[in-house]
Amino acid sequence: MKVYEKLLLENKAWAKEKLQLDPSYFNKLAHTQTPEFLWIGCSDSRVPANEITNTQPGEIFVHRNIANMVIHTDVNLLSVLEYAVTHLKVKHIIVCGHYGCGGVKAAMGNHDFKQVLNMWLRHIKDVFHLHRKELNSIEDENKKFDRLVELNVQEQVLHLAKTSIIQRAWKHEQSPLIHGWVYGLNDGIIKPVCELYPDSDIEDLYKYDDI
Repeated sequence: MKVYEKLLLENKAWAKEKLQLDPSYFNKLAHTQTPEFLWIGCSDSRVPANEITNTQPGEIFVHRNIANMVIHTDVNLLSVLEYAVTHLKVKHIIVCGHYGCGGVKAAMGNHDFKQVLNMWLRHIKDVFHLHRKELNSIEDENKKFDRLVELNVQEQVLHLAKTSIIQRAWKHEQSPLIHGWVYGLNDGIIKPVCELYPDSDIEDLYKYDDI
């Protein structure tokens, strides 16, 4: 049996089990999607949103990329954000990084990963540069790595608040709340690291006055 064929068999077994528990399960899923959460996470296969939060399909709207980045020129991310906030009316956005993130680790070094990855990792390097005084004061490399993971999540939360999408929702809907979390691969526990509310203040330069 080929590896991918096993996935198809597992899918059939999963679907059969769901129908045995609830014959209308897929019919309900097919006709409704009302998630309260948008999850912006890392593409790392060890950090599946539904698994680590013990939620069901339909409860979390998900976007994933390398190192859970929020980049203001990323049309993919922004289209997901726009749909989740404007149409699904999510109440919470979670940016979830994880300790041991390969993207963050790569950004701490000087290896050439070729053009596309270099462009992506540059944004994480900018986070390091922004917090270089704190990070360079940490002698233990593993602790420095963990702290950069946390700071990267913090900066991505701020990037969300700088978008007109979020500012418009905050002004007219008084939502969503934005949460910054970090997941531990070693213990499976999520650590909250920051939070922004609709009345949170951001630098004036990034505020839109005509939304």
